[in-house]
Amino acid sequence: MSAVQIAVVYCSRFGHTRVLAEAVARGASIPGAEVKLYTTVEAAEHLELLDAADAIIFGTPTYMGNLASEMKALMEKTAGRWAKRTWADKIAGGFTNSSNFSGDKLQTLTGLVLFAMQQGMIWVGLNATVEECETLAGPGPESLNRNSASLGPMASSFSVRAPEAPPPGDVATALAYGQRVAEITARFRRGGN
Repeated sequence: MSAVQIAVVYCSRFGHTRVLAEAVARGASIPGAEVKLYTTVEAAEHLELLDAADAIIFGTPTYMGNLASEMKALMEKTAGRWAKRTWADKIAGGFTNSSNFSGDKLQTLTGLVLFAMQQGMIWVGLNATVEECETLAGPGPESLNRNSASLGPMASSFSVRAPEAPPPGDVATALAYGQRVAEITARFRRGGN
C-alpha cells in the first residue's frame, strides 16, 4: 500500500500558527505517512496538491474571534471542489492560536469544521483531557490541552513572539494531534481496524 498522504495547510502572520503547523506535521510523520506543509497561498495556487491528500489539517490564527482572511480566501477558492465533491470522505482536522486563553478560538475551529462538513470531509477531534485542572491556578504552559479543546488544538501565545510562543504544552498538544490524525487516516485507508 502506498504512503498515506497528509497535507497541513496553514496561515501565520506572526509565526505562532507556523510553530503549531510544524508540530502537527512532525506528529503526523508516522511510519507509512508522507506529510507536506503548505501555506494557504501555496495551497490556493496548487489545489491539486490537496486533491491528492488523504487528509488535510487546517491551521489558522484566530483574529477578531474568527478565521484569518487568508484561510477564508483559500476556502472560497475551493467552491469548485465542493460542487464536484472532490474532497468528500477525506479526513480533516484543524488547529488555531490566539493571543489569550479564550480569544473566541472555538468560533474559529467551528468555522473549520463547518467548511470540512460542507466539503463532505470526516473531522477528527483532539481526544485529550486537560492536565492539571485540579488547582486554583489551572493548567500551566507545560500542560497538554490547557485550553480544554475538543475539536482540535487551541494555543495561547499572549503576544509573546514566536518561536518562544506558543508554549511547550500547546506545541506538544499539536504534535499529539498530528499523530492522531495520521493514525486515523492510515486506519481509514486500510478499511477500519
